[in-house]
Amino acid sequence: MRVQIFIDGGNFHHLALKPLGIHAVEFDFDAFATFLADGRNVSEMGKRYYIGTVREKEGDERSRHVMARQTQLFNVLKKTVWQIKTSKLRERTERIIIDERIADYQKIRNKGVTEIVYQAFREKGIDVKIATDLVAAALDDKYDAAILVSSDTDLVPMIDWIRFRFKKKIEYIGFSIPNKSGNGNDIRPTRALIDRTDVQRVLIESDIRKFQLSMPSSLFLKNL
Repeated sequence: MRVQIFIDGGNFHHLALKPLGIHAVEFDFDAFATFLADGRNVSEMGKRYYIGTVREKEGDERSRHVMARQTQLFNVLKKTVWQIKTSKLRERTERIIIDERIADYQKIRNKGVTEIVYQAFREKGIDVKIATDLVAAALDDKYDAAILVSSDTDLVPMIDWIRFRFKKKIEYIGFSIPNKSGNGNDIRPTRALIDRTDVQRVLIESDIRKFQLSMPSSLFLKNL
C-alpha cells in the first residue's frame, strides 16, 4: 500500500510538541514518518509539512530565535526530502473580556482589570493547502491512504469527498496528553476526525518522546 503523510506543523506543535516542551528542531520527523508509514511505501513527494512562517521583528530577540529555529528545521526537512508548504503568520490583537465566563472574575475586576489585550499570531490558509494537496494527490492516484497529522475540523468536508469520491483511505493521527498542571486542559483526539476517517491512531507521550533528539535547542542555535 502507498501512503502519503500530511503534517499540520502548527497543529502538531500545539497538540504534541509544546505540551511536552519539545521544539520542532529537537524532533526527528523522518523517523516519525517511518513510524507512521508502519512498513508501507511512502510514495514520491509523499512527506509533506505545512507551517506558518515566522518573520524577524527588528529589535525583538525572541522573534530572531524563533526564526532561526524554523530555518534550521526547514534545512533538516529539505535534506530528508520533505515537501515544505508555508503560509504567512498574521499578527493580530486579541482581547479577553473579564466576565462571568472567567473563574474568580470578580477578584480580577476588583483589581481594576476588565480585559486582557495581547498580540497573537494566526496561520492563514494552511487548511486550504492541506485540502488542496490531498485532493490533487488523490486525483493523480499518488496514494492509497493519506496519513493526516492534524485535528483541524475544517478538513472534514474534504476528507468525506476524498473517501467517497476517490475511494482513498484517510488515517487520522490524534494525541492524548494529560496536562501536568492538573487544570483539566488535557489534549484529546478530535471526535469529528475520529468519526470521519478510516483508521484512527491516538499517540501518547511515550510515542512522541522516542523521536525527541538529544541535542538541546541552544546547540542548534549555536550551530546556525
